[in-house]
Amino acid sequence: MIRRFGTPPEPGRRYKHRAGAYVVLLRGDDMLITREDSSDTLPEPEFQLPGGGIDPGESPVMALHREVLEETGWSISAPKRLGAFRRFCYMPDYDLWAEKLCTIYVASPVRRLGPPLEKGHSAIWMPRSLASQVLANSGDRHFAEIA
Repeated sequence: MIRRFGTPPEPGRRYKHRAGAYVVLLRGDDMLITREDSSDTLPEPEFQLPGGGIDPGESPVMALHREVLEETGWSISAPKRLGAFRRFCYMPDYDLWAEKLCTIYVASPVRRLGPPLEKGHSAIWMPRSLASQVLANSGDRHFAEIA
């Protein structure tokens, strides 16, 4: 059984299954996370583990490499699966209610190739203890603490 973090599903609401891959990136005592700026669909800036949805035909590890580059500008190596969790949420960018299956990895940051490619994202290094506190969702926080 996969552990759930966050609010329980609402009775009677239909949720679309969304698989994603996310990563804890450590360098010494620091962690690389992404900050997504506020927008029409995100009222406050939000700190997140780098990662995102797995596109059709993509493996979770392929998606992880792509998403980390898009959101941080960094390349990574040696991803190892830590675990997975589910969360039920509304995704305003897609106008859908989702049951997100989040597979979490730990990997090594290799090199900064440039700025984040995805608009509204910033790559931020911060002490691991602080990163574990500021991440927006409880599943991300859990895996940041145990990595």
